[in-house]
Amino acid sequence: MIPLRLGYKASAEQFDPATLADFAVLAEEKGFDSVFISDHLQPWQHEGGHAPAALPWLGAVGARTSRMLLGTSVLTPTFRYHPAVVAQAFGTLGVMYPGRMILGVGTGEALNEVTLGLEWPDPPERFQRLKEALTLIEKLWAEERVTFDGTYYTVRDATIYDRPETPVPVYIGAAGPAATRLAGRIASGFITTSGKDPKLYTDTLLPALHEGLEKAGRPADAIDTLMEVKVSFHPDRETALEKTRFWAPLALTPEEKMGIHDPIEMQRRAAELPIERVASRFIVSTDPDEHVERIAEYVELGFRHLVFHDPGENQAEFLELYGAEILPRLRARFA
Repeated sequence: MIPLRLGYKASAEQFDPATLADFAVLAEEKGFDSVFISDHLQPWQHEGGHAPAALPWLGAVGARTSRMLLGTSVLTPTFRYHPAVVAQAFGTLGVMYPGRMILGVGTGEALNEVTLGLEWPDPPERFQRLKEALTLIEKLWAEERVTFDGTYYTVRDATIYDRPETPVPVYIGAAGPAATRLAGRIASGFITTSGKDPKLYTDTLLPALHEGLEKAGRPADAIDTLMEVKVSFHPDRETALEKTRFWAPLALTPEEKMGIHDPIEMQRRAAELPIERVASRFIVSTDPDEHVERIAEYVELGFRHLVFHDPGENQAEFLELYGAEILPRLRARFA
C-alpha cells in the first residue's frame, strides 16, 4: 500500500513569494511531508492577491529544505508554456533535487491564459492539448534527440541535456472523468480537491480512475491519490469561519466562473456570497477530533496523500496547530 503522506498547500494566490517560502520551510520543520503550489498568472482576486511564478519558487524552496516533496497543483503545460519548456524546467529541478519534485498538471483556466491574448478553447480541445503535451514531455525526458509533429506542438531535433536519472513523476489534476481516466492510464499521481458533492468522488472520479488503471493493466497502488483538503482549524469558531472569506471564489460554481479572465470580476462575484456558502468547501471546526474524523472519510475512500489548505492569514499558527494536533492523530490512525 502507498504510505500515507500529509502535505501543505502553499497559497500562492494569498501571500508574497518570500513569505510563502518561509511557510514552506516551517512546514518541513513541523512534520509535513510535502508542499504543493499552484501556478497562476493572476490571483483569484485583484485586491490583496498574489501570483508568484511556481518554477523559480520551487527552486528556491528546494534549496532551503531537505526532505519534503515539492510540486505544482497544478501547472498548465499547454498555453503559457510550451511543453518542451516545462520538460526542461522540471528536468533541471529533478537534477537539483532528485526524488523530491512532482510535476502536477491540468487543462488550465481562462484566468491564467486569456489575458495573454490566447484563444480559450472548449474542454475537449484543452484535454487533447494536455494529452499531447504530456506525450511530448515524456519523450523529451526519455530520448536523447526528439523530433515531434503533433496536432498542437512541434519540436525539431530537441535535446533536454539536464535530465534526472529517474524522470520527475507527473500527477494529473482532474475534476471530471476524462482527465481522471487519463491519470489512471499514464500518470504517477491523481490530484483533486475536497469539499464537493461526495457522489462526485464515489460515483464519478474514483470509478474513472480505476477504469484508467485497469485499461492500462496497472495495479491500484501504481498511482498516488492526492486530495487537496480545505480546512479551517482554530479554537474560536467565528475566527475559523471568517478565515475562509479570502477564498470565496472557490465556492463559485463552474458555471459562475466559466470563462472569467479578470481578477476584478472574479472578486466581485465572490464578494456577493454569504459566509456560509464561502465556508462550504472547508472543514471548519474548533475540534481536532472532528477534523480527523472528516479527513478520515477521504482516506477511507482511498486517498493516500492529503495536502492541507488553510485559508487564514496566520499560516504559522496553522502549521503549528496542525503539526501538533492533527498530523499525529492521522498518522496514529492510518499508519
